[in-house]
Amino acid sequence: MVVLKTGRELKIMQEACAISAGALKLVGSAVEPGVTTAELDRMAEEYIRSKGAVPNFKNYQGYPATACISINNEVIHGIPSKSRKLMPGDIVSVDLGAEYGGYHGDNAATFACGDISDEAKRLMDATRESLYEGISAARSGGRIGDIGHKIQSYIEARGYSVVRQFVGHGIGTKLHEAPEVPNFGIPGRGIRLMPGMTLAIEPMVNVGSEDVKILPDGWTVLTRDGSLSAHFEHTIVITPDGPKILTQV
Repeated sequence: MVVLKTGRELKIMQEACAISAGALKLVGSAVEPGVTTAELDRMAEEYIRSKGAVPNFKNYQGYPATACISINNEVIHGIPSKSRKLMPGDIVSVDLGAEYGGYHGDNAATFACGDISDEAKRLMDATRESLYEGISAARSGGRIGDIGHKIQSYIEARGYSVVRQFVGHGIGTKLHEAPEVPNFGIPGRGIRLMPGMTLAIEPMVNVGSEDVKILPDGWTVLTRDGSLSAHFEHTIVITPDGPKILTQV
């Protein structure tokens, strides 16, 4: 069931999203060669807790950390480790969120570690822009398929592929609520978009095939062909005047 948020609920959710965005910005600024993914995770947790919030990924369905940190051909859900140091040229996808006052925020971005390849830059730029393309289609009266179609069209026109096995989602008092928000679709199809709907839109884009695989740790998702992957995400609310980004720094 899709839950429409009231003005009072959105005020609280805006706080959760602001904390999520602040944590992501902090972690992104610390991405540099030699830093371990565990250090980045610690920074995220300390920041979120310092704001009176709780890391909503930690212990979610057994996930052991505050942030998902995925490098290069890792798509999502990479587990931070004290032994995993960032290397020059890595692209580092960070996905994290905060729960505040019973409401959730969720956001992600891919960061460059030092100088990266032109291919990696193009992938990151395309993925970031596809997110905003998708957000632009999140308008009252439209359909959920409009969002995915905009993302898919933008990405495939540039020769990349969107991951289909994992999708965006509704968000509110739960980290994952209805509806699912695929990064592909047919315009005019799917549930109708209405004011008060809060969505986490999150394109995951591969240089190569859309196919992915999951490591034996049960969490880390990789591209099956070893190609680079990027991930960007915002939590938004649909208003009568159009979409509003809640996780904007």
